[in-house]
Formats: sequence, C-alpha cells, structure tokens
Amino acid sequence: MRARSPGRARVGRVAVLGALLLLPLAAGCAALERLGQNWWDLRRDSSGQAPDPAATPDAVIQIYAARTVGWRGVMAVHTWVTLKPAGALTYTRYEVMGWGVGNGAPAVRVNRSGPDNYWFGSRPELLVDRRGEGFDGLIARVQAAVESYPYPASYRTWPGPNSNTFTAYLPSPSCAWTCPPPPSARTSSRAASRSP
Repeated sequence: MRARSPGRARVGRVAVLGALLLLPLAAGCAALERLGQNWWDLRRDSSGQAPDPAATPDAVIQIYAARTVGWRGVMAVHTWVTLKPAGALTYTRYEVMGWGVGNGAPAVRVNRSGPDNYWFGSRPELLVDRRGEGFDGLIARVQAAVESYPYPASYRTWPGPNSNTFTAYLPSPSCAWTCPPPPSARTSSRAASRSP
C-alpha cells in the first residue's frame, strides 16, 4: 500500500476543518439574518404556540428555546419555562438573563415577556409541552425549584449559570419529567447528561 503524501493529508485535514467550521454557520443562518438590525427593533410578540389560558382550564407547562441575538445565535439558544396552574387565567414565565446583572438586576426574571414570545426576532421552538390533569403538583415543584435556584444573581455566558443551565436545573429527580436541552443549549456537563 502506498503512503499518502504529506501535502494530500494536509489538504484533507483542511477540508474537514473547513466543513466543521461551516456547519454551525449554515445552521445559524436565521441568526445571521438578524445581525444587521437593531436588537430593539426585532420582533418580540407572541408566536401563537401557548394555548389561550382563558380557553384552557388545564394546567400547562412549556419550555421554549430561541436563537440568541447577534453572532452568538449561530450556536446558542435562550431557554425559558412557562407555567399555568389549572384554572389560572395567565401564565408565569421564568428565565435567566444576563442583561443588567452586573448592575444589581436579578438573573432570574419573572414575566419579562409573554409565555411564547419571539426572542428578538427568533421564533421559539417548543421543547416541552405538558398539560392536563395531574400537573399542578409538578408546577408547584418547578416553582419551588425556581425559588431555590442557587444562582439568582449570577450570569455567565459560558459555561453558566445561564438560561440553559437554569432550565436544566429545574427538572430535578423529584420531578416527573426531564427535558434534554437542544444540542446548542448544552452548556454544562449536567445539562449534557440529561436523558430524554
């Protein structure tokens, strides 16, 4: 068998590396199209995925993920959880955000936006949708987990605490559900180790 020349091997490695670098770029084209716009002008209204609470008497638990703003959106998502106990006429949205944390704002934000709103131009993906009888106990456990979140005033893009490690923290062994974050949201070994 004839050995490959060093030049051909190098070209092959460069081709593989180039493909690996272009893959996230191709996957994040939606995020890149928002780059030229002012973040404050981007769409933030309802995406229409959360059921109307007035017409939905059952309990509802939903987790969403949307591409982040700017170049980070090529590889990163922002996640949040929304809860509606049975009979409630409104949702409660919980998320972790870094904006203002350095100036004393809390990292855990409550009802900053609607339950299913666009995240600065990015339509959220519905990751978890649990509803019906028997979920009020789970909602209470999730709310208790939010209250006991160990980083209520801390935020770090990598490796966390951030919105993704927050939603990964919420499903604890005492909960009756788990939510594996999307691959782009896996920012810690704990989040990556969750199983569906």
